[in-house]
Amino acid sequence: MSARRLEPRHYLVLFAVLTVILWQFPLGQTLLYPFTLLATYAHEMGHGTAALLMGASFDSLRMFPDGSGVAQWHGDVGRLARGFIAAGGLVGPSVAGATVLMLTRRARVAPFLLYALGGLMALSAVVVARGPFTLGFVLAVAAILFAVAWKAPRTGAVMAAQLVGVQLCLAVFRDVSYMFTEGGMVGGTLQRSDSAAIADALFLPYWFWGALTAVFSFAVLALGLWVALRGHRRPAP
Repeated sequence: MSARRLEPRHYLVLFAVLTVILWQFPLGQTLLYPFTLLATYAHEMGHGTAALLMGASFDSLRMFPDGSGVAQWHGDVGRLARGFIAAGGLVGPSVAGATVLMLTRRARVAPFLLYALGGLMALSAVVVARGPFTLGFVLAVAAILFAVAWKAPRTGAVMAAQLVGVQLCLAVFRDVSYMFTEGGMVGGTLQRSDSAAIADALFLPYWFWGALTAVFSFAVLALGLWVALRGHRRPAP
């Protein structure tokens, strides 16, 4: 009786579960530091993308070695738009990650998807990334994505794309408590949390919006995983 070989879908589920668990502990956060920075990048790009969708300008993106980050935008927008932009950092990465996972159902798409992600990161480095730390990280990840898309076999490209998708989906859960606080440290400075910013722009307390964005992000993650896993079943004998 031979042992069953792990498939890409098994690694996908395992990595998702381990990421959620490890992010809650100091040692796990150290091991996953590069992915924490990727989560920060996705979070801030979520704010910037939401600002562009609302007709505002995305001015800059800056990341810090402690894993925090900030996206600067400006524009004459209303309260609903301000709430949407604040929520963009919380739910945007999950939507993007689920989209990546669903696209990887077709293995031949994975290399092109990695090229596209690398290209978007390289473009963001030129247009909005500020500071040597931010530029260095964004360009390094873009180079890795290009290299994997170019050199890795198709199965490797699929797994790499799925791992990126999982990290984007889980970006908001690197620090679950952040969603239920009024503020947090960004580059050594105390700032209002995104949940509090939504409450300031709209109504109801910050913890309500923290809970709502958490539930939404979990639901989007579950949908992305479900679609991705359905696309990688074993063929019938």
